[in-house]
Amino acid sequence: MPAITDDRVLVGPETRDDGGVYLLNESTALVLTTDFFTPVVDDARDFGRVAAANAISDIYACGAKPIIALNLVAFPSRELPMDLLGEILLGGASVAAEAGIPILGGHSIDDPEPKYGLVVVGTVHPDAVLKNSGGQPGDVLILTKPLGSGILTTAIKRQLASAEEIEEVTTLMATLNKAAGEVFATHHAHVNALTDVTGFGLLGHLLEMLEGAGLGAELSASAIPVLDAARRFADQGVIAGGSEANLKAVAEQCDFAEDLPPMTAQILADAQTSGGLLAAVPEIHADAILADLNAAGAPCAVRIGQLKAGAVRISLQA
Repeated sequence: MPAITDDRVLVGPETRDDGGVYLLNESTALVLTTDFFTPVVDDARDFGRVAAANAISDIYACGAKPIIALNLVAFPSRELPMDLLGEILLGGASVAAEAGIPILGGHSIDDPEPKYGLVVVGTVHPDAVLKNSGGQPGDVLILTKPLGSGILTTAIKRQLASAEEIEEVTTLMATLNKAAGEVFATHHAHVNALTDVTGFGLLGHLLEMLEGAGLGAELSASAIPVLDAARRFADQGVIAGGSEANLKAVAEQCDFAEDLPPMTAQILADAQTSGGLLAAVPEIHADAILADLNAAGAPCAVRIGQLKAGAVRISLQA
């Protein structure tokens, strides 16, 4: 990417943040993001719901409010019934409606493998933009969804997951980060860093946060929420290749305690689809923010660790 010299660009690609931020005027900045992927569940409408929630999440991760979206579609129109595409679009539209935004149109191409997602635009006051790089020593790390969606979707692909397990992970992935995002936006003055946990897993996205701030972190494995089925499948070796690559990519910057339960590190590197928000907040404000997250109905609101001065490393304790 060439260097950006436009002074109106408040957030570009340099810190691998969740969205680009462009200043419109002294009271409004635009947040722009896009995301799309191949099906992670078998039901077409559920696939649309999950993909839309995943794309919109990046707006919440910037402390912004989504306002409009566009569809991005790739579909094998000669091989699959067009009714399936209609179901995908209906699923995406239903989640966009939950977020309170219209989908104004979009673009489609004929492609051998279905893909779906959104371009999403949001707005935020320039002084309230939340980035992934502002963490401070002593900040408490808060997570708002349990881990394990990558393991469960791998189990779905291998036809190992039960109907109940499929429903549980689908509901989780299709749940917007709206409740948590609005709480963090309300507390923006006391949120030093914010991101969402997606394809690089918890460890990968936390490392992005640490690299931006020049800090280390200590995590408590026992405090990190994980879907029960994901733990069981992980112990059976049901891990996607991308998640295995995630762990290899971060291992040199992680110190894993010897008494960690088996597969813990791999679960924390699991590639998430539409995962939760990960925030770094000052200790003095953590309890109030956690209380508001719980009151707002976030899937979970849990302290999982703390930032610390020193080398950019993650210390993972049992």
